Amino acid sequence: MTQLPPDIHPPPLPGLMLALVRAWHRQAQPWWRGVTTSWSWGLSPTAAQLAATDWWLHWASGAAGMQNWMNAATSSASAPGIPLLADATRATSDSRFAHPAWQQWPFNTMKEQYAQWSERLMAQARLEGMQPHHQQLMAFMTRQWIDMASPANWPWSNPEIGMKDVETLGMSRLKGMQLWLADLQALLRHTLSRRGDPEHAAPMSSPALPPLSHIVGRDVATTPGNVVMRNHLVELIQYAPSTPSVVSEPLLIVPSCIMKYYILDLSPHNSMVRYLRDQGFTVFMLSWRNPDEHDRELGMDDYLRQGLIDSMAAIRRLTGAARVHSLGYCLGGTFLAMAACLLAGVRREPDTRIKLDDLPDLASMTLLAAQTDFSEPGDLGVFIDPDQLHHLQHDMQQRGFLSGRQMAAAFQLLNAQDLIWARQTRRYLLGEEDKGMDLMSWNADATRLPARMHSEYLHELFLRNALAAGHARALGERLALIDIHCPMLVVGTEKDHVSPWKSVYKITLLTDTDTTFILASGGHNAGIVSEPGHPHRRHAWGHRPQGQPWLAPDHWLADATHCEGSWWPAMADWLRQHSDGEVAARVVAMRDTLAPAPGEYVKVRHAD
Repeated sequence: MTQLPPDIHPPPLPGLMLALVRAWHRQAQPWWRGVTTSWSWGLSPTAAQLAATDWWLHWASGAAGMQNWMNAATSSASAPGIPLLADATRATSDSRFAHPAWQQWPFNTMKEQYAQWSERLMAQARLEGMQPHHQQLMAFMTRQWIDMASPANWPWSNPEIGMKDVETLGMSRLKGMQLWLADLQALLRHTLSRRGDPEHAAPMSSPALPPLSHIVGRDVATTPGNVVMRNHLVELIQYAPSTPSVVSEPLLIVPSCIMKYYILDLSPHNSMVRYLRDQGFTVFMLSWRNPDEHDRELGMDDYLRQGLIDSMAAIRRLTGAARVHSLGYCLGGTFLAMAACLLAGVRREPDTRIKLDDLPDLASMTLLAAQTDFSEPGDLGVFIDPDQLHHLQHDMQQRGFLSGRQMAAAFQLLNAQDLIWARQTRRYLLGEEDKGMDLMSWNADATRLPARMHSEYLHELFLRNALAAGHARALGERLALIDIHCPMLVVGTEKDHVSPWKSVYKITLLTDTDTTFILASGGHNAGIVSEPGHPHRRHAWGHRPQGQPWLAPDHWLADATHCEGSWWPAMADWLRQHSDGEVAARVVAMRDTLAPAPGEYVKVRHAD
């Protein structure tokens, strides 16, 4: 290519053309980004197109590519001599096909054909030679199409819908139409409330905010307590004791800032906070502030200092305890592990910015569904690569935060079969309103993340895997997981799409301390909210003393002790084993009370 001499420059754009370009970026580009984001299921259009191109090139270059595709498209599950594949066999236990009518012709044939078609399409999504991340993206996008095409989603192929129409004389379909119109009206109210401005967020009282079936402080988050410390980022709640004596070490719980804290304080019967309090622990809980556009510059250092360090100092000041138990859930567990590394490094090389005399030691650390090695992040990895982050950063720079709706949509897509399509079938085609479950209400209470913190979190932990590699830094200190020496209890869940249990288990390879690992049944949320008495619960546990050889996850599972029931009693027993006796119950003094639990931060909702 011929280059221009250094003293010759391209002429500037004419004034009118420059104005047109700026108008495009200001008006049309947000619309175009919205369109492309919609058809790519929230993925970066560039990332989706790269994955599709990688797939197409490998498919087209394969000698059997066309033949395999035709076989997948035309083969019939009912054809003689073609056995049912694995997915077709599992279709009999698929909740979408639980109605007895699915066992009758022609619906049983449609169900089995759908299962075979699904399996073959999924096999075609991961072609040999493709980049692993592109394989994951194509499998994810293919799964979205497969879930959408399920015969259970359509009135002409779902026998339950027709039978319900007959039984109710068409009233179920009328009810479904009313629910659809109500949802459409709420969506229009939300759209109009934003006035076309992506930076505008409706206030708490806006009618665009859908009502929650469970009210915070009335139905959920009802364990008695008081806010005893507040800064710009967190409120610290101390719960009132229910026993005359308590374990000498207080327990600090660090929930994820991606979620409202009351996932661990739902209804009284399934509240982990209430359970631990009734077991004789002095429980403290962090309640993260739901950020707005003014918090765009809050970073991970702020979350560690204002969230964890300030809270630990407050506990030391309020209780006088020299040691504390700590428990972190999801991203809160990642932050807790980082804080443990930070404090270990500072104790080795004192830092004047952190006053160690004001902080208690960690008596133990419990991590619930929390990753520290992000090399295998599971299904969530489809949303994380350089193109995706560039796409996200553009949106966050405009607003100053990642919206709760964006996060909620991403988590819904990870389980679209249940959270999107099955719900729409029940609601719009069967006329069944959503059940008022506390967990579902909590799930609808979305939170935001500041632009800087979210960007640092994804770049440093997911893309660079800096914490596991020993390259992460916090408050100027290098973090090393091997510096953690307190006993650890690590909990993973079998069906976790967000933090796969084998990824959570990797901390046992990166540390050398007394460690107990528990694998619980259920998923990322339901596996953690697993109160005693909950039916069909089970868990496995295994203990590795410090200095013992490491076991690969499959070998650990083979050697583990398998138990029926909730794992919460095992956690309470483990915490007591690492405690130094009991003291008189700690009652919050009036002078230390800022507000009654659940505080104010947890009640802040934004309509985006």
